[in-house]
Amino acid sequence: MLQTDVLKEQLQNGIFADRLADIYVDTAKIPYQTKRYINAITTYEKHFGTDGVEIYSAPGRSEIGGNHTDHQHGEVLAASINNDAIAIVKALDEPTVKVISDGYDLITISLDNLTRKEEEEGTTISLIKGVLAGFVEHGHKVGGFQAYITSDVLIGAGLSSSAAFETIIGTIISGLYNDMTISPIEIAIIGQYAENVYFGKPCGLMDQMACSVGSLVHIDFANPADPMVERVEFDLDAHGYSLCITDTKGSHADLTPDYAAIPAEMKAAAACFGKEVLGEVSKEEVLANLNVIREQVNDRAALRAIHFIYENERVHKEVAALQSDQFDTFLQTVKDSGDSSYKYLQNVYTCHDVEHQNVSVALALSDILLGKNGVSRVHGGGFAGTIQAFVKNEAVAEYKKGMETLFGEGACDVLKIRKYGGMKVL
Repeated sequence: MLQTDVLKEQLQNGIFADRLADIYVDTAKIPYQTKRYINAITTYEKHFGTDGVEIYSAPGRSEIGGNHTDHQHGEVLAASINNDAIAIVKALDEPTVKVISDGYDLITISLDNLTRKEEEEGTTISLIKGVLAGFVEHGHKVGGFQAYITSDVLIGAGLSSSAAFETIIGTIISGLYNDMTISPIEIAIIGQYAENVYFGKPCGLMDQMACSVGSLVHIDFANPADPMVERVEFDLDAHGYSLCITDTKGSHADLTPDYAAIPAEMKAAAACFGKEVLGEVSKEEVLANLNVIREQVNDRAALRAIHFIYENERVHKEVAALQSDQFDTFLQTVKDSGDSSYKYLQNVYTCHDVEHQNVSVALALSDILLGKNGVSRVHGGGFAGTIQAFVKNEAVAEYKKGMETLFGEGACDVLKIRKYGGMKVL
């Protein structure tokens, strides 16, 4: 624990440059991160004074494969990215949590009252309370703290800003009161609990797991209480490609019903076989009984079931391709995943507002700009937000320029895969 003025001076003098380079991978971003950390500490001081503090980080994530498979106990391939949330934190002796985050007023929560309240659904308060309550239910120590949190993980952009927030709250509690002994997997499970029960969003576990565990991970959710997590060693730079994420600036207003309909229809399809989720139904059963799903649920549910069974197979194919260094196969499978999401999963635009199709336009422009120099796909929840592209390094500048001509300066971000999930930085 270091005093805030000492931390700022050391950051300014480059004392932590190697540490930041290790976390954020891209050395070109060290000046940006240095300034960002100093500004975060300064903002903390304005609200809470000059104290001895600790600094925590939790990354955003990019789903590589397995679009909308996690909530059906399927498989995913996801990566933590070098955009993150950081928190300047001090433990408190009183049973109170005080959090200020970018653009929001001070939130004060009593540890003596972590009861879920319906009127708090969809708020930052609900996420914090949910994580705290989850730690208590799991038998872990909790305690008071004050924190300033800032994030460059785009809100509502398919990079999982909410999961990064849940992860950083969980990591803070692990660090301050549990000697950093809480496993990243357990922190992810608690984060999902907070989002499902307190925040009121029926998400799967992929976002939290990728943010918490870090690196490139293959996750099998067949047993969601104890998911299989496998790190996949792979160097994207060595193959001459970059990961580009473009924010299409689409509105996320009123999209919750669209998101919720996907797991609901998939579960309804599974119910045709007496099962709770599609992960419990074989490919052969689904294909042999599409007429049953159509009759008992609807056509879209049948199409979404088709997406699920083949998307699970694509995850296996992607992992095998990366492990055997068959990068062309990996790229083709990424493209196939995007095509399936568009045609069968149908999460590229909302049918309630067909006149606005930001993601569709972004995918079309990507095809035009990239040609044989890369592939693109919708990722994350879909309907709005971001698209993902793997782009040859020599084509990145032209691709970024073309996407930003349409969606605005800074819309296309060139990212790195970072090896750390939720962590204590200093």
